[in-house]
Amino acid sequence: MHAGPTGFRNAPVTRTLVITSAVLSVTSAVSGRPRRLGLSFQDIFENHDLLKAIPSVFAFSSTPELVAGFYLLYYFRVFERQIGSNKYSVFVLFCIIASTFFEILALALLKDSHVLASGPYGLIFAAFIPFFVDIPVMSRFCVLGINFTDKSIVYFVGFQLLLCGWKWSFIPGICGVLAGFLYRVNAFGIRRLKFPKKVASVVSRLFLSSSTSSTRNSTANIRRNARVPYAGRRVQNYPSVGHVSMPEPPESSIATLVSMGFDSNAARQALMQARNDLNVATNILLEAQTR
Repeated sequence: MHAGPTGFRNAPVTRTLVITSAVLSVTSAVSGRPRRLGLSFQDIFENHDLLKAIPSVFAFSSTPELVAGFYLLYYFRVFERQIGSNKYSVFVLFCIIASTFFEILALALLKDSHVLASGPYGLIFAAFIPFFVDIPVMSRFCVLGINFTDKSIVYFVGFQLLLCGWKWSFIPGICGVLAGFLYRVNAFGIRRLKFPKKVASVVSRLFLSSSTSSTRNSTANIRRNARVPYAGRRVQNYPSVGHVSMPEPPESSIATLVSMGFDSNAARQALMQARNDLNVATNILLEAQTR
């Protein structure tokens, strides 16, 4: 599956999450206490150690979890590019809080001494809800008589992560799915919320500078390319945007390009240049990224 530009371009929140998770995971491994990071009944209801929820949300306790979790966090950066860093930050915060609440509720019901798997399970599995609903299938193929799609590898890695700790990783995963479902149905009007402009401005200065400049460069490249026809087509088929009134690109086409990791404004301009030809627009965007 094509996930758009490589790296963390236009995904500073994801970059921060990955770095934070990596630092805490390595630190806990060096300290020799990775298995005690997760929440347990004793921690919450007997020791009242609610602060333990902070490292348990970010740090993985084993290498297989770390590899699978980082792959999924990196892949799901597509949603930050799709809805913007501000709204994605709200999504991250809501899913972490909601999934942690469900985990504590599950511990209260089970009253078991075992420790739940640690790491951003809630956020990762919450992202599977928009992944299932919003990310289109781009290709299908068959192996040994079994049908697969380009989304199958993501589901496979997610299934691996879900079963890394058996029941104790399955519970945080399901709690994440519940959190993602609540966000999807707009519980408490959460999908309309955004961080205040002042807060967003401070965060943007810390994390978004390189991402913003790359987006501007990409958009500028597309605008320059729009002055001449696309090289892969004849001139009469793709006249200049500046001389001919172009039809407004359909939202479905824009959503497809955004789901591949491209900026929405750049996707709209590329579609207008390509006269709403999705394949040509994709090539234009990829060429603009290399300039």
